Amino acid sequence: MTALTRWHVGPWTTRGTAPGAAFEPGRKRTPDELNFDIVGLSRIVGRRQTLPEEMLVRRCQAALRPTDPRVCGVQTLDPELSAELAAVATDAFTWLTGRAPAGYEFVHTDAVELQPLLDLSADVVAVEAVVELAGVPLPAARLATSHVRRSATGQWYAGDAACNWSGPHPSSAEAVAAVQAARTELIHQLTAADRQDLASTADRWPTVPVESD
Repeated sequence: MTALTRWHVGPWTTRGTAPGAAFEPGRKRTPDELNFDIVGLSRIVGRRQTLPEEMLVRRCQAALRPTDPRVCGVQTLDPELSAELAAVATDAFTWLTGRAPAGYEFVHTDAVELQPLLDLSADVVAVEAVVELAGVPLPAARLATSHVRRSATGQWYAGDAACNWSGPHPSSAEAVAAVQAARTELIHQLTAADRQDLASTADRWPTVPVESD
């Protein structure tokens, strides 16, 4: 299995309405639009489509993604095509679940989301899981849960999918060190909050993710 090199906790698709629920144009995808997004996401992550799937995606794209701009949350497919797309989306999501990083899982709510597993007995315990289970403000949490990535200018930052919380740094090692320092501070904050049970999982936290591209 190929490990993900770029990932984040939270939604990986736009949110959509549940089958049978009232549409929310401009805010949420229709069920067909969401299924189309799930299939597209799996392809971006690395899933190879069969020829019949490729042909199906082209037919759906013509109906759901016309060249003229339209608001999301409106477009639907005919029942037969909708059912075919839903089946492929189910297979695509099942494929995605096998690519979740250790300590995390993909879930299908009104979007495809990556969430931390809340099992403290697991071999790998996500830092985000510890923060969520603590249930108290932890100032170090934001940087402690960060990834390290290189900017277009070649400098290195630590942050999440939307923001940089530390940097720029001249090297990935220095950015990683900033995250590690925040994790050490997080251990102290958990201990001070009388959550030694959470602090004691530190030796099973994942290494700081580093995106090389």
